[in-house]
This record gives sequence, structure tokens and C-alpha cells, in this order.
Amino acid sequence: MSASTPLIVTFAAYLLLMVGLGFAAWKRTRTFDDYILGGRSLGSYVTALAAGASDMSGWLMMGLPGALYLGGASEAWIAIGLVIGAWCNWKYVAGPLRVYTERTRNALTLPDYFTHRFEDHSKLLRILSALVILVFFAIYCASGIVAGARLFESVFGLPYGQAMLWGAAVTIAYTFIGGFLAVSWTDTVQATLMIFALLLVPIMVMVGVGGPIPALELIEQVDPARLQWVGAGGVVAIVSAMAWGLGYFGQPHILARFMAADSLATIPRARRIGMTWMILCLAGAMLTGFFGIAWFAANPNLAGPVDANPERVFIVLSELLFNPWIAGVLLSAILAAIMSTLSAQLLVCSSALTEDFYRGFVRPKAGHGELVWFGRAMVLLVAVLAIWIARDPDSRVLGLVAYAWAGFGAAFGPVVLLSLFWRRMTRNGALVGMLAGAVTVLLWKHTGSALYEMVPGFIAATVAIVVISLLGKAPSPALQAQHEQVRLTLRENGY
Repeated sequence: MSASTPLIVTFAAYLLLMVGLGFAAWKRTRTFDDYILGGRSLGSYVTALAAGASDMSGWLMMGLPGALYLGGASEAWIAIGLVIGAWCNWKYVAGPLRVYTERTRNALTLPDYFTHRFEDHSKLLRILSALVILVFFAIYCASGIVAGARLFESVFGLPYGQAMLWGAAVTIAYTFIGGFLAVSWTDTVQATLMIFALLLVPIMVMVGVGGPIPALELIEQVDPARLQWVGAGGVVAIVSAMAWGLGYFGQPHILARFMAADSLATIPRARRIGMTWMILCLAGAMLTGFFGIAWFAANPNLAGPVDANPERVFIVLSELLFNPWIAGVLLSAILAAIMSTLSAQLLVCSSALTEDFYRGFVRPKAGHGELVWFGRAMVLLVAVLAIWIARDPDSRVLGLVAYAWAGFGAAFGPVVLLSLFWRRMTRNGALVGMLAGAVTVLLWKHTGSALYEMVPGFIAATVAIVVISLLGKAPSPALQAQHEQVRLTLRENGY
């Protein structure tokens, strides 16, 4: 057997399993509600791991280790910000959003929720929020396709164009076939594979350099600055890194998992499972990149591929430290990270196009079968657009993710938070806030500022919502009463 044969076998087995789960979910998908939210039937374990896997895309095993390998300890602030943001999202948003979306005419998507939450008969909120989803998810999906291309390019030596198509094909297939249930079930398998790989690889890296203390000594010899928690960017860089945590409140593919939980009682247990999984995965990814500096310092003749592209550090270490069969499983974990997020994003885009444009404006009385097939067609359409964006072989995974993450966090985060907790918020406040957040992110990106665009975007959206809401007419008594009923339900359940 050649070294590539075990990789081909393990990859093929993994991909066949994912497609098999897609067909199993197809048999359970009878209505459009099933296709979009799985009939709100997810238990705590699946809710937790599906939310985690759809959150942690290819950047977890490529972008984040690459950032730590290149920049050292100062890049860890991203993970710290993410942990704080994710915990707050589970604690303060998951439960209220689960209740509120069910009370607002069983809203299936964020645009649907915004429309009914504010009784927006003009449908401007639906249009704007769906457009934000399509713009930023096209970029986000492109990051997943780039990550998949990097993996297939590195493992199989394929040209970038072919690697890109192979990396996207299976994800598109099982999302197309099985919808939300397929995405959630495969996410659970993928999350398990990811944590296994992210715990095993850094342990072997540390063993390979003789332990943590010799590793730190080697890193200091390479560059003492990589041991510093405050990098060259100073306080601005730390604020920018930790601001990633703000993005959680506006990520449609993560919020959809909260909406799909089978009950409010599921959320606390799912939070404990999800946060434990997340902390372990982030720690493994950071240690891989950080101690990878030491490993390649001790083996400089093997560092060429990583120095050329630091985002390949996990891939190269997996291939060098393990026999091909185990390496095949570990590299399948990268594919799992990529596929889990890409599939969730494709489904959210499909949902927006189907629920918020097609049923909202073109075919209000369309049947469930028609909507499901239109949704599947939209999966293909969005995938083609993402592949077109990802066609540049010089694209960087972390850069694409950062831009899309900021776009959603600034445009939707303040709107989601204030809509759940402030009964005085108005339709116009939501509309202007969403627009202010999205536009600020788009414009700030081109100023050249070192400050992450999430920060000014989130602030601009929050200020706009509060000012416009206070200047306008108060929401109707019916909307305020609905808000109080939701808050009462939450208090009765310990929120």
C-alpha cells in the first residue's frame, strides 16, 4: 500500500458515512419545517454539538493554529473572547430566542422572527435581513470551500481548482438531500471527530519536543516575542481579538440550533456540553499551533510547507507524527470542521431565499413539497456563488471568516439582543440598526484601521437602535404584552 492509500480509504469511508446520514434524514423530512429546523426536535446533546460544530469551521483547525504558529501567544485572545461570547450566547440568548421564535408565529428563520416580532407589514425587515444573510454567508461559505481546497490540495496534491470542487461536493450533497436533520446529525459525528483530533495532535507534538518546558525554550530561541501575551498591536489588537466574542449574538447558523431545540429545558444541559466541547477544542487548536513552533524549530528541514502557509500546520503535523491510517482519521477531522459549518451556512442561505423571498413574495401559498425542493435548488445556487468567490488560490481562511463574522455580529447581534430584552425597541430601530451595523463593517474594512470592524459596527448598530426607537412611537400594547408573556415564561423556567 502506498502512503496515500490509507488516506483515500479513510476519507472515502468518512464521506460515505456523511452521505448515508443525509439519506437517513431524507426519510424523516416530510415538511418544510422539517427541512429548515428539523421540526424543533433536537435534544440537548445534538443541540450542543450541532451548535459547536457549525460554529467551529475550518478556521478552528487551520486558521487558529496558523495564527498561533505565526504570531505566538498574543493570538490566544481570539479564543478567550470566543469562549466568553459563546457562554453569554448560551446563557442569555438561547432560551429566550427558543421561546420567542415559537411565540412569533413559529418563526423558522431570523428574518421571519424579526418580521413577526415587530409586526413589520412592509416586510422591509425581512428583505434587509435576508440580504445581509446572503451577502455575508456567501463570503463565509467561501471560507469553508477555501479550507476544503487547502486540505485536498495538501493531502492529494490536486490543483487548487479541482481540490476546491472535491472539497465542496459531498457537503453540498448531504445538505441538498437531508436538510436540517442531516446537517445536525452529521454535525454531531463531526464534533466528536474534531475533539478527538484536537486533543491527540498537540499531545504528540509536546511529546515530540520533550514536554512543555523544552518546547517553551525552543520557542524563545526562535522568537522571544511569540511568548508575549501582548503583541506588536498592543491594546488595540487585544480588543480586536476579544471582540470576536460579540459575533456570537448575530450568527444565524448558530442561533438556528437554539431555535430547533425540542424544549426550553434542553438548553442548560446543552450549554454545559457545548461549552466543555468548545473549550477543549480551542485549547487543542491553540496548543497545536503554539507548540508547532517548537516542533518545527527542532526539525527545520520539515518546516517548508508550513512556513509557506502557516494555516497548514495541523495538516503537516498530522502527516508527520502519525502513521497514514491515523493521519487519515485526523485529517478527516479537518474535513469535518469544514463540512459542519459549510452545510449549516448553505442551509441558512437556502432558508432565507425560500422562506423570506420565495414564500414571502413570490408564492405565499406554496405547499411543503414545493418549498423543500426550492430550498434544495437554493443550496446549489449559493454553493456555486461561494465557489466563485473562493476561486482565488491566495485566499486566506481566517481573513474571510473574520469579515463575515463581523458582518453578522454587527448587523444582527444588537438587534437580536435588544429584541429579546427591551420591549421599547421598535421596527424602525431594528431596521436602522441592522443597516448601520452592516454598512459600518463594509466601510471600516477599507479604512486600513487596525481595530477589528466588529467593534465600530456593533457600537454603531446599538446606538442606532436605541436612538431611533426612543425617538419613534412606542410599540403597540399587543407587542409589549407579548414581550411580557415571553419574559414571564422564562422566569417560570429559571431564566
